[in-house]
Amino acid sequence: MHVLIACDSFKDALDAEQVCRAIVRGLERGHPGIETTEMPLSDGGEGVLDILRKALALKNLTLEVSDPLGRPVQASYSLSADGGTALVEMATASGLQLLTQAERNPLLTSTYGTGQLLADARARGTPTALLAIGGSATNDAGIGMAAALGWQFRDAAGASVKPDGGNLQQIARIVPPAQPLFDKVEVLCDVTNPLYGPSGAAWIYGPQKGGNKEGLTHLDEGLRHIAALGGEQLGRPGLAEVPGAGAAGGLGFGGMAFLNATLKRGIEMVLDLVGFEAAVKRADLVITGEGHIDGQSLQGKLIQGVCQRAGTTPVVALCGKLSASPEDIRAVGLKAAYSINTVERPLAEMLAATAVNLERTAAALSL
Repeated sequence: MHVLIACDSFKDALDAEQVCRAIVRGLERGHPGIETTEMPLSDGGEGVLDILRKALALKNLTLEVSDPLGRPVQASYSLSADGGTALVEMATASGLQLLTQAERNPLLTSTYGTGQLLADARARGTPTALLAIGGSATNDAGIGMAAALGWQFRDAAGASVKPDGGNLQQIARIVPPAQPLFDKVEVLCDVTNPLYGPSGAAWIYGPQKGGNKEGLTHLDEGLRHIAALGGEQLGRPGLAEVPGAGAAGGLGFGGMAFLNATLKRGIEMVLDLVGFEAAVKRADLVITGEGHIDGQSLQGKLIQGVCQRAGTTPVVALCGKLSASPEDIRAVGLKAAYSINTVERPLAEMLAATAVNLERTAAALSL
């Protein structure tokens, strides 16, 4: 039997490569003689640079930029071999993993560091950019990124507004940069949420970034405000409703509004580049997985993409937390889904035991 292990990272625990290796160890222990192929994946969010670097012969560049709270951090982006395309992973500069639990507050965080990475690529004359968004600590609709690229955001008195999520409502005027930015920008996103409202950036993703009810209300109002300004002052009405505008705290919207970007489904591009379809033809079973399988796993994320591309090959998923209903699991195309945590324990303990529990669960699978 040949099993293709095609997994995302388990956030705050293991990267995608470590997840795949743990599953392989379990399969080899529980099913001697089994054949396996490891294919670490990303849906366009954190970890995508590591996965695509080999496929695209990317050159890695590292520089000091601002983290989500404005502190210096070393972050990387990559250039294609011909220097014509920059691939920037926003999580390296503006990701949730850069903050402790106590530091997480989407009212204070900014995508400014992501903009600094893009600005470095622009200064090198790179005409095209791929911006992978996901895993963000931010909810600033991309104004931090834009500010690093020369956009100005001013209040009613003409003063500069600090470009973070909490200050969106203070913006009265948006001033574009004097020089054009990139010839072409594509934003890789993994969700279809609109910018604001009950299923928007603040209410759906703000809680995991440290937002409380009062703060999320403020953020959602700020997102509505910047969307209105984008329509009035930039001549870009309707961007807030584009599927994916709410990705990465509204960076999907910001990419369209400030970079004239096109939103692309990240998992589709990644699967193409890593050769998933050729690999799945050789497999009798696919094991996929991510940290949390819930209703969002049906909305353009990795598991949905894997199931769609697997065709008639059955797909089983492993996860740290399983809150999707049996109907959700069937609807996405999974044969089955299993949580690796059979006993509820403190989160820190479960995260620390992720590799061991992945191995144990894989060894016990009925193949």
